[in-house]
Amino acid sequence: MGYMLLEGGAEFNGRMADADRRAMALAGGEDARISIIPAAAAPDNNQLRAGNNGVRWFRKLGALQVEALPLVDGITANDPAISGVLRQSHLIFIPGGFPGYLADTLKGSLCWRAVTEAEHAGGVIAGSSAGAMVLCEYFYDPSLNQVARGLNRIHGACVIPHHDTYCSKWVRFLQDMLPDTTLVGIAEQTGMINEGRKGAWHVYGKGDVTLYRKGHTERFTRSQTFQIR
Repeated sequence: MGYMLLEGGAEFNGRMADADRRAMALAGGEDARISIIPAAAAPDNNQLRAGNNGVRWFRKLGALQVEALPLVDGITANDPAISGVLRQSHLIFIPGGFPGYLADTLKGSLCWRAVTEAEHAGGVIAGSSAGAMVLCEYFYDPSLNQVARGLNRIHGACVIPHHDTYCSKWVRFLQDMLPDTTLVGIAEQTGMINEGRKGAWHVYGKGDVTLYRKGHTERFTRSQTFQIR
């Protein structure tokens, strides 16, 4: 089994390098094969920019094999050639955008099966903002103002990205909607990786991670570890 990296947004810059360098190291270092999935940015036609930003960023961090894949909709999510690349990837990064569109695009697809196979083979699956949201059991879709089922790679959790800026206002609503779910507020330029003992998460980057569960609030900063459940 591999690793997961969840980031709070403002990816591909600043202190996000702390988490991304660690993800690269876990994936095999500078020779790791890195694939960017820009599907979440497709609804406003920003997929090329998002993908290119990711390629430039990881090259800046020293990656030798990084590419943005043309995975932008339901058709390309079931493309055997793209799924083949994902299956052979060591680090798969899903940047932000529209979480509802992203979840609908990936759910049940050939490419999503390839992503999970890559993780089971020891790879790192990373998501920032919308990319982190859909990896959980639940996510909040602001375009519909409702909670939806995610891809459930992290059971019993719901990520609130940009927690230090505008998305903290979602907390009360989500506490009412998901009383038995752990809400995970992640600040921008901040990431968390499940590399600790017994699945504990380790915090990297500029800000903090805030857990809301059953009436209790806990905050964790850089280098601290915690359990979601």
